[in-house]
Amino acid sequence: MLNIRNLEIKRRTKNGTEPLFSLNELTVEKGEIVTLMGPSGVGKSTLLRWVLGEPLPNFHIQGELRLNSEDISERSIAARQLGMMFQKGGLFPHLTVEENCYFAQKPRSTLNRQQQKDKALAMLNNLGLTDKWTVYPDSLSGGQYARLALICSLLAEPQAMLLDEPFASLDASLREDVRQWTFAQLKDKQMPTLLVTHDSTDAFGRVLEIQATEVKGVAANV
Repeated sequence: MLNIRNLEIKRRTKNGTEPLFSLNELTVEKGEIVTLMGPSGVGKSTLLRWVLGEPLPNFHIQGELRLNSEDISERSIAARQLGMMFQKGGLFPHLTVEENCYFAQKPRSTLNRQQQKDKALAMLNNLGLTDKWTVYPDSLSGGQYARLALICSLLAEPQAMLLDEPFASLDASLREDVRQWTFAQLKDKQMPTLLVTHDSTDAFGRVLEIQATEVKGVAANV
């Protein structure tokens, strides 16, 4: 369970700060996907970066962040045990798919190298992507890249997942399939998931929208 309370996000300016939005409380339960919508520039990605634990010197942010009832507000990125999928990127371009899969498991895995390989190959095999084991990310199609980026995120054994418009760069013919596959994987693993997007077609589950500087609920999209 991911819980955010008493959140205020402000952008630093020459004359002080500019309010972006505030949020009294948001809880994302296990297996739940919550979508936060709003136009570009309102602070959606900034929220995810704050949850992830990135330094944000251009913003003033205060709030409480809990994961499975534990306060993780002061923990490092590595210690927060959160996964992240971006609009672009997510795989190291100078590493093969195999090396990306090993790197993803490195921080927390107790498995030996062979067990890590077996675990990763089993996930790739389910998608018919075992032939991509030795290739570099730039040789992957958009749909293959997106699926492998999620696989690497899951191999890191996160306790919650953050999605920053991860489908925006996909062709229309791939987008719906990748969306549905991604959401099915996250729900199957009972992963609390927070998705931010400006595109209503990507919204899923419980949908919230940033209106002016407030977050309001809208109709669910499943």
